[in-house]
Amino acid sequence: MFEALLQNIGEKIALTNEETAQLKTYFTPKKLRKRQYLLQEGDVCKNLAFTEAGLLRLYSVDDKGIEHMLQFALPGWWVVDIYSFLTGEPSRFNIDALEDSELLLLSQENFEAMMAALPKMERYFRILFQNNIIAKERRLESAIAFGAEERYRQFEQAYPDFVQRIPLNLIASYLGITPETLSRIRRKLARKN
Repeated sequence: MFEALLQNIGEKIALTNEETAQLKTYFTPKKLRKRQYLLQEGDVCKNLAFTEAGLLRLYSVDDKGIEHMLQFALPGWWVVDIYSFLTGEPSRFNIDALEDSELLLLSQENFEAMMAALPKMERYFRILFQNNIIAKERRLESAIAFGAEERYRQFEQAYPDFVQRIPLNLIASYLGITPETLSRIRRKLARKN
């Protein structure tokens, strides 16, 4: 445990061996079975979650029972309802495991303590938050400026691992299209290639 987290951190900042040992004390390991919830709508999001192994998703469910995918989290990815985590308000989202998963959880209390004890981690999280804002802006632009085929092409190019591991109906939901539309797009692209 901690291999993916330390690699992810090491790509953005450098920690000493002592800082690395201290860092580990702030996290709580957790295993989730496939389909097990980390967060359910109406509960407060109490942890930032780093995916060491497995696959998670963050999504909402509308009044008609339709799921709307907001994020997937492969190993090396963080997942959280940041609004609920920071405000203590009940979440409007669910987070559950699409595969058996191993996580490292960071509570708000430990997050604050870690930031005070390891100032380098503030830079790490600033980089993560900046990257997250950029990704959300690109996704928003894609949703309003491009058609379904172009959105899928962008998704496939940006996240080739997702296309192999995530059920197509969930990818369709993430892209804001029906599974049938996604199937037509994939057939069309396969014929072109």
